Parts: sequence; structure tokens; C-alpha cells
Amino acid sequence: MNENKIATDDMNYDKILREIYKEVSPLFNQGKVVQYIPALSAVPASKFGMAVCTLDGDVYTIGDTDERFSIQSISKVYALTLAFKMVGEDMWKRVGKEPSGNPFNSLVQLEYERGIPRNPLINAGSLVIADILLSQIPDPKHEILKFVRKTSGNSDIQYDNAVIASEKITGHRNMALAHMMCSFRNIYNPVDDVLDVYFHHCGISMNSIDLARSFMYLANHGVIPQSNEYIISNSRAKRINALLLTCGLYDESGDFAFRVGLPGKSGVGGGIVAVLPGKLSVAVWSPALGPSGNSLAGIQALELFTTKTGMSVF
Repeated sequence: MNENKIATDDMNYDKILREIYKEVSPLFNQGKVVQYIPALSAVPASKFGMAVCTLDGDVYTIGDTDERFSIQSISKVYALTLAFKMVGEDMWKRVGKEPSGNPFNSLVQLEYERGIPRNPLINAGSLVIADILLSQIPDPKHEILKFVRKTSGNSDIQYDNAVIASEKITGHRNMALAHMMCSFRNIYNPVDDVLDVYFHHCGISMNSIDLARSFMYLANHGVIPQSNEYIISNSRAKRINALLLTCGLYDESGDFAFRVGLPGKSGVGGGIVAVLPGKLSVAVWSPALGPSGNSLAGIQALELFTTKTGMSVF
């Protein structure tokens, strides 16, 4: 374990992070590291990193925050932001805004709703977003990576090609989701091209500090605080945050809102990132997952964070 204080403010985040680390450490080896993506199955369950970035520019960290990991479904938020910026309200003709209440890769729900995904943060919804981006820009993979580098302030962030290759070999359910939506005429581009964009953005690798920084535009009403660069309107940032609160942790979103009280997004790589609009973003990485595919220690750490700081959207 290492810990590092980059700056201070009125809240003693360093003390809080130390307390959180101690309290959640018994959870590190509970749950299971994701197994259906072979490239991720060997990640040690004992890893843990947590980073807090404030709008004032302060960064607080504890644990393995310099170690990169596969962010997986957290990347759906970047793709969603780009698509929302490009097509606006027309996006909602092809994807809903409601919590799924089912596993993130449910085929049954998608068939029942005739190829219209419940929201853009489940797998089917993000595949539609990938299709939208393919129709709007020549090279979505380049634009998504460029977006992540800009919002994180780190030009060295890369795709993890081993993870991408692993997902392409084992991603049969995502392939089935894409083909089903194609049969309902909700995928316009070649299915293989859509899957390629999706697998690539799920294969982005970054550390906890970069992840927290990359969500700061959602904590700052659509503007990157480090550079003051406009990304998306205040109104659309609000809507994305609403989706994160209601849909960001799949069928565990309600429990996360109840326990943590922040808009957030998880990935099966063990990462979770959350934002408190007007104040900060916080990212945590702990690879051991619970039944819904969310980090056990990560959720507990974020619950402790909002309890100890007294900060949430409620």
C-alpha cells in the first residue's frame, strides 16, 4: 500500500481515505474477479486504489492508484457523452432512459422491448451508442480515446489490446445483443464494426487518478475544470448524471443510490467512479466483484466516503 497527498483543503480527505482503506480491507478477497474475460481473470483480488479530485484542483489518493486497470463499462459514459453532443435528443428514439432491473447483458429484456435498450449504460444500449457514433464520425475509436485523454489530462492513456482481443473471442452475448437489435432495425452499421468500437472502448486502461479526473466535467456542469474547456452543456451534463444515478450500476443501481447517494458508473474490471456536482469526483478500484458485477470493496468504500464526509446529492 502507498498513500500520497497532493494538496489539502478544509476536508481532511487523507485521514478519511486511510480510515476507508482500513475498514474495507477485509472485503478485498471476498467476491470474485471477473472470469468470462480471460485477460482480466488473473488480476489479484487484493488490489485497491482510491482517488479523490476536487474542483479546486486538489488530488488525494490511497492504495494502488498508479496502477492501470481495464475500465470496461465505465467507458460507456464517454461514448454516451460524445453521441449526446452529436445527435442530441434524437438519441432517445433508439435507446431509453429507464433502469433495467435486469442483468446488464439481458437478451430476454431486449427481445421483450423489441430491440430498444432500456438505457445507454447497459451493454445493448452502449452498442446502440457505438452505432450512432459510427454513423456520425469516420473513426469513433480514435475520437473516444482522444476524448478520454482530453478529459483526464493524460495523453498516454491507451487501449489494452490483450483485453480487446480477449473480449472479441469470448463476447458471444454482446454479439447476440447486437444481432438481435439489427433484426429489430436498431443497428444501422455492420454488426462487426459496431462490436469493434464497443470492445475497444471497454478495453481502455487507466489508473484511478486519471479515471477520477476524466469525470470532472460531469462534476463541473460540462466543463473540464483543469482547462476550462467546454465539453457538453450544463443541461446535458445534468441528464447524464441522472442516468448515472439511476442506471450506472446495472441492477444494483437502486442499492448504490441508497447506500452512496452519488451518480456513478461501474465496470467489471473492478472500477467505480462517482461525482458530486459542484464539488468533486472520486474513483475506486478493487477487482473482486459481487453478484451484480460491481466491486464489493468499491461500493463499500464509496458508502463510507459519503458517510464520513457528509456529502451526497441528497
